Amino acid sequence: MKTMTVKDLMVPLAEYATVSKEATLYEAVMALEKAHQDFTKSRYPHRAILVYDENEKVVGKVSQLDILKALEPKYEHMTDKSTSLSRFGFSRHFQKSLLEQFKLWDRPLSDVCKKAGEIHVKSFMYKPGEGEYVEEDAGLDEAINQLVMGHHQSLIVADKKGDIVGILRLTDVFMAVFQEMISCHAEPVK
Repeated sequence: MKTMTVKDLMVPLAEYATVSKEATLYEAVMALEKAHQDFTKSRYPHRAILVYDENEKVVGKVSQLDILKALEPKYEHMTDKSTSLSRFGFSRHFQKSLLEQFKLWDRPLSDVCKKAGEIHVKSFMYKPGEGEYVEEDAGLDEAINQLVMGHHQSLIVADKKGDIVGILRLTDVFMAVFQEMISCHAEPVK
């Protein structure tokens, strides 16, 4: 894995869904849909959208989970963005009681259309931390370590100047490792 670099597996920025931080949630979802349609069918579809500022610099990321949370603002008062209640041993029953107690999703799902046009990406986007960036020339071993240690679904890829050039997705890394395992076992054992 040391001979393979991040650049070998990353999805170039031009092929990834992007929106302005001023975009609405609806516009973000449409950008994700367009990226799904345009993306090579032999690869897994995108599950996130990169967010850029007025200088066209990537400043954030929006995942499918972020979109669902944005549609129900009460989640913001209940959890830290980096934690999951199930990680702390809370049962499914307890989590269901929170649904009722906080009246989560108490408005009809048809309100989604209205909410999606009113909520702006900058209000719910995720700002990646230092450990979520990797250089395009880094070895795959370094990227795997960052993904595992940080529990990340993807890493933002930068060139030597620090400009964002793509995204490295966990699913693509896993498939590269998987293919390596297959090739190792396909060779006859001596």
